[in-house]
Amino acid sequence: MSALLEIQSLNKGFGGIKASDDLSLSVEAGEVHAIIGPNGAGKTTLLSQLSGGQKPDIGRILFKGRDLVPLPAHARAHLGIARSFQITSLIMDMSVLDNVALAVQARQGHSFRFLRAARQDASLREGAMGLLRRVGLEAKAQLPTRALSHGEHRHMEIAIALAGQAELLLLDEPMAGLGGEESAHMVTLLRQIKSRHTILLVEHDMDAVFQLADRISVLVYGHVIATGTPDEIRANAAVQHAYLGEE
Repeated sequence: MSALLEIQSLNKGFGGIKASDDLSLSVEAGEVHAIIGPNGAGKTTLLSQLSGGQKPDIGRILFKGRDLVPLPAHARAHLGIARSFQITSLIMDMSVLDNVALAVQARQGHSFRFLRAARQDASLREGAMGLLRRVGLEAKAQLPTRALSHGEHRHMEIAIALAGQAELLLLDEPMAGLGGEESAHMVTLLRQIKSRHTILLVEHDMDAVFQLADRISVLVYGHVIATGTPDEIRANAAVQHAYLGEE
């Protein structure tokens, strides 16, 4: 494996608070790399800097060797980076299929065409149905989005992220708000897509993290205190003291 993403000495401050403090890590092509840490550790701020929502004060973000820092969010998306959010951003009055079709349309560079055109475009609808099939929602394509469960909304968000044909998926707490059965379904889905996408996963659900991750980085006060395999992280005394011991 080779490094797909290199984060080098990232620093980001808000007033007197350092959300990223000389933060460095690498994500290898084809791996699931989980970021864990206590609340306020800077995990979501890191994802925002990677996706283009915020710019670091200092540091570099290299994706396939190219520095992302000067690039806006839409340019990063076109390079192959997609992000899903903690809070769902779906259009609830639209059908499941229409939500995903709009994402496919945006990927093709026609995000300002009318929805009617998207509904009449067979290639968009076929692409959207293929994505819904991948996440197990094909049978619910014609339902209004609000009719689906919270867990199904999470699966929809994965489909929308996949619509960008991303090499790197940035997943921000995909298990948030899910019950035990829904979390198990999400773990199964992520296992299915990990063979075709590199995943950087921010997650509080430790059972899911240890089932999915190839490597884990532990973030405390904006700084990576350890990176390793799940077994190495479990055995790390500093990690147990800083985070895992709280669970």
